[in-house]
Amino acid sequence: MKPTITIEYCPKCGWMLRAAYMAQEFLTTFTDHIEAVILKPGTISGVFAISVDDQLVFDRKANGGFIEIKELKQLLRDKINPGMSLGHSDKK
Repeated sequence: MKPTITIEYCPKCGWMLRAAYMAQEFLTTFTDHIEAVILKPGTISGVFAISVDDQLVFDRKANGGFIEIKELKQLLRDKINPGMSLGHSDKK
């Protein structure tokens, strides 16, 4: 079965649109490699975390802030399909 990406976000922080944008990017990039992207309103203030099959890949608090979508795609790719090329977004 293909992996599922979960984006947990703080609705009180107004991060739903950011989460939705990232979901769109992930669905476009990993179309053939994922089952779904879940948007999950968080219950912890300030939460913004991304996981693949319940394995944490990115946490805004632990990271000290947000990172670029390019870097997030690289982190997800490394979990989902390490051999996959991200084209112009890939590491140089």
